[in-house]
Amino acid sequence: MKDFKRLLGLIRSYKVYAGLNILFNLLTIIFSVFSLGMIIPFLKLIFGMDTLVNAPAHFAFNQKDFIDYVYYLMSLAIKNHGHEQVLFYISVITAIAFLFKNFFRYMAMWILAPLRNGIISDLRNMIFNKIVILPLSYFSEKKKGDIISRATNDVQDIEWTIIGSLELLFQHIITLAAFIAILFITNYKLTLMMFILLPVSILIISYLGKILRKESRVAQKLMGSILSSLEEALSGLRIVKGFNAQKKVYGKFVGLNNDYKRTATSVMRRGDLSAPISEFFGMLVVSIILWYGGNLVLNGKGELTGEKFIFFVLLFSQMIPSIKALSTGYYRIEKGIASAERIFGFLDADEVITEIENPIRKNDFNNSIIYTDVSFKYEEEFVLKNVSLELKKGMKVALVGSSGAGKSTIADLLPRFYDITSGSITIDGVEVRNLKISDLRELMGIVTQEAILFNDTVAANISFGSDTKTIDEIVEAAKAANAHEFITELPNGYETIIGDRGNKLSGGQRQRLTIARALLKNPPILILDEATSALDTESEKLVQDALQKLMINRTSLVIAHRLSTIQNSDIILVMEKGEIVEKGNHQELIDKRGIYYRLNQLQNTDS
Repeated sequence: MKDFKRLLGLIRSYKVYAGLNILFNLLTIIFSVFSLGMIIPFLKLIFGMDTLVNAPAHFAFNQKDFIDYVYYLMSLAIKNHGHEQVLFYISVITAIAFLFKNFFRYMAMWILAPLRNGIISDLRNMIFNKIVILPLSYFSEKKKGDIISRATNDVQDIEWTIIGSLELLFQHIITLAAFIAILFITNYKLTLMMFILLPVSILIISYLGKILRKESRVAQKLMGSILSSLEEALSGLRIVKGFNAQKKVYGKFVGLNNDYKRTATSVMRRGDLSAPISEFFGMLVVSIILWYGGNLVLNGKGELTGEKFIFFVLLFSQMIPSIKALSTGYYRIEKGIASAERIFGFLDADEVITEIENPIRKNDFNNSIIYTDVSFKYEEEFVLKNVSLELKKGMKVALVGSSGAGKSTIADLLPRFYDITSGSITIDGVEVRNLKISDLRELMGIVTQEAILFNDTVAANISFGSDTKTIDEIVEAAKAANAHEFITELPNGYETIIGDRGNKLSGGQRQRLTIARALLKNPPILILDEATSALDTESEKLVQDALQKLMINRTSLVIAHRLSTIQNSDIILVMEKGEIVEKGNHQELIDKRGIYYRLNQLQNTDS
């Protein structure tokens, strides 16, 4: 129930709505009881079943005096206006009472809508905020589809189960409490008889609810797997078609979908048990009341009159829908708690890159970046081992080596996409973990092998993260990145929507947009991660020209497979199995005739 309590804690921001909902529910109950409680006594007086009261009565806050006072007022009305006229008044008053009852019932639901949707909106915001602050290491171990499922299906499930049940809880708990209080006043013995079967029904419903929660947890996990399968198929559709693997991925999806169908069917069936079980026990209680209460009336000892007994049965019958609703609400909550557990499990993930208290602010780069004995591991095995290097301001430092050597990891540690396991990284003598993260990343421009673009306009992609830039500045950045010419040929120029991940553009065009984005940001430090390795010769020439412009008067950390692109670097570091094994400029490394020399010879032979 811990997650349920946390969910209820979100109501604090909407306590005004919750308070008004309770008020409107109370008014609903008042008019409901008034409309029921006034009809029978009036009709008995009108039809001569009770004698009209002649002696004046006075209002008082106790049951007998209050009833006597009401009967006196009714009798007075009949004497002054006649039976037929009073019957007309009673009909009108009853209709008005039911009108107000349903009006306030609607108002209770109306005022709950912003509370309900507000909590769901807050949950989605919390999840998205968590997504953008979690380090990359978290997502390397999780399926994207499962995370998407938590932000969509699990949140939606909470809306339809827990948040939807709040309406039932607010309305029907108050209704039941008020009705039970009135029943106790009417006859406490009959009311106590109501609770004979209560423990049995609670135990049965609680047992089924626990099973429901367990199965719901499995169902939500399966839905996450379904979305992961869908996301993988969409991302790799070209490969799926190219390798004729449609049947394979379809079979995997169908298998997951069938597992979900079976589990969801079981969840539905258990959830559907709530209404019949609660109604059965409700009618069982009615049967006991009819037997026990009927005997009290037939005894004729005045302990319970026929009128009170009829009122009691009518009022209890009004409670049965509320009892059913509470039972249904309980089942929904048990189902929703499974989703809440998944959501709060994600929100509680502690793999967060944190800032120290009162971090150092820094908005410039003046001297050097120094890695000192830096080691890093994702899980158990180290991928970097005691790496030391220095990037002085204005230098171009290149990293080369085979895949898995640790080149990209070195680059990712600088903007704190990951935190080092040991050692230190400093900028101008300040440890990066002591800097404000936003300031640290503002110093850097990043161009990766995979051009990361968004389903937006060309202009919006270039100015991403630089929202204050003008269109003229965007155009200048595009020109410097050799992108302006192809942009102007697009249907709507800079306002052209480029599709999901920029799929309407070629690889070279996408890469030039990312370079334009980095140019527009105008950072003092550049990280270029194999930015031309996936391009054809013509595109590579255009991108290389743009990169050369980008690196002018900037400190650059360059990762490349093609050695021809980094021969003019100030320092080239050769990496192998997480360690720097060679260091020097191009000519020095060629003269050493080591690993770099062999890589260079191999690439020259291939070309």
